[in-house]
Amino acid sequence: MSQIEFSKTKRTPARKWIITGLLLAILLVTSSIILLLYPFASKEKENYFSGEHPVIFQGNQAGNAVIDGESVYLSFSFLQEYIDDSLIYDEGSNSIIITTESKVVQMPSESLTYYVNEDPVELQFTPITTENGEIYIAIDPLLSLYSFQYELLPESGAIWIQQNGDSLTHGTITEGHEEKMRLRTDASLQSPYVAEVAADEPIYIENDQDDYYYVRKMDGQAGYIERSLVTREKTVEVVIAEEPVEHDVPMIDGPIHLTWEAVYTKNPDTENMPAMPGVNVISPTWFELASPDGDIKNLASVSFSEWAKEQDYQIWGLFSNAFDPELTHHAFTSFETRQKIIRQLLHYSQIYKLDGINIDIENVNPEDGPLVTQFMREATPYFHDAGLTVSMDITFIASGNWSAFYEREKLADIVDYLVVMAYDEHWGTSPVAGSVASFPWVESNLEKLLEIVPNERLILGVPLYARLWKETEAGEVSSEALSMAQVQEWLAEYDVTPEYDPISGQNYAEYYDESQKATFKIWLEDSLSLQKRADLAVKHELAGVASWSRFFADETAWSALAIEDEHAEEKQ
Repeated sequence: MSQIEFSKTKRTPARKWIITGLLLAILLVTSSIILLLYPFASKEKENYFSGEHPVIFQGNQAGNAVIDGESVYLSFSFLQEYIDDSLIYDEGSNSIIITTESKVVQMPSESLTYYVNEDPVELQFTPITTENGEIYIAIDPLLSLYSFQYELLPESGAIWIQQNGDSLTHGTITEGHEEKMRLRTDASLQSPYVAEVAADEPIYIENDQDDYYYVRKMDGQAGYIERSLVTREKTVEVVIAEEPVEHDVPMIDGPIHLTWEAVYTKNPDTENMPAMPGVNVISPTWFELASPDGDIKNLASVSFSEWAKEQDYQIWGLFSNAFDPELTHHAFTSFETRQKIIRQLLHYSQIYKLDGINIDIENVNPEDGPLVTQFMREATPYFHDAGLTVSMDITFIASGNWSAFYEREKLADIVDYLVVMAYDEHWGTSPVAGSVASFPWVESNLEKLLEIVPNERLILGVPLYARLWKETEAGEVSSEALSMAQVQEWLAEYDVTPEYDPISGQNYAEYYDESQKATFKIWLEDSLSLQKRADLAVKHELAGVASWSRFFADETAWSALAIEDEHAEEKQ
């Protein structure tokens, strides 16, 4: 009988390695997909704050504060950049100068006293300190001047600045995985984290991005966290009570109709002053800067002021810089000198019972424009407190010393009215003859100005004079200014009849003088021209008109410039 053997088939080693390799490959691919789709959270940590006592403002760190005892100081650069760009340091008095709508504040360094409208305020600490060459200002005195509040966060030493109107949205952290309970620098788990949070921890929600909130801890640190881990709660608005600013200035019934009274040596005889129907403000050129130390030349007259009051005119005394750029630079550079000028004008306003001040600063080096603006910032609160209307004369936007220095947009926020001197398109020594103020030139420049100056604060200045131009055959050009009456006398003398010039929008006359071998040209300021300017003020709803100057007018000027008060019935 034969023997049958049974044997078990064995797998070869090669086949085993192949299967193992396939399993490893599948595992590797699967792991790669998992890593790609589900990245691990970063464990890298970064510092949220830099330096001691960081300042939190508008969701970011904005420099650092200084703490001395219980006093907190903010840097001058921070305050100037974020709170008040008009903040200045005056080297002459070694002081910080702060101006608001109603206050002028001087904070001398190394002093326990600062001054509000020249009244001393005593402190237990110096309002100014210096660290590493930078100026810092105590925050507490600033709280009555600006609409912000601050909170010192004891855990981090941070200073959190909040402004009036800011919104604070409260929230609470819910429980989550450890790696997700961290505030990230970006809306991604793969970004570094700056701080950790815990379940039920209160936070503020400041922003959102995709599936993340940007939240801030109570210690001031902030970062991104998944929305699913945050419960959004109520939103509250920061409300800081502001002291109402009121100044009692004389009201004007209807649109302003101002005329300047040019006083060069003496005031006019009021017995000979003509009737000026419609005029409600006279601005005599009484005060002029006389020295670099801030002395003022005074040509004012009590009798003229009393006469004006009897006629129901308001008096806005005019102060000029003598149109001297060097004099202006020296006088306006110093805070003390600016204050001296202001004090003198306030004194004169009481003596002559002024209703307003008209500031006529012209021909200033462009780099000194900010000094002019600062003077107006410092002067206006005092003038308002004295019950004076504040107006300032400006030009249309142009280059050169006579125009470029005006910071018109800033000035419009400071004064009650800007008066645009809409004339001298062709000035007295112009090499080319032309209109003093052609209508298209006025209208186009006015529209540009209204892009930055509110119409309700703008007064349109108009010329009452015309220039008689003489052009010789030799090519010489000269001119002389004529009053409205003198123009009519010249037309009658040479038997010239004006014709309407559509290019200038004015009546125009021309005469050739054989004996002088010269052509005389004149663009008239008459009832037609003045009425068109008044209509322009009405069209753009300006505050009124002003005319230079009363001396050049005839009896037709006032009725031509009259602007009816569209709201007269509402006032009755």
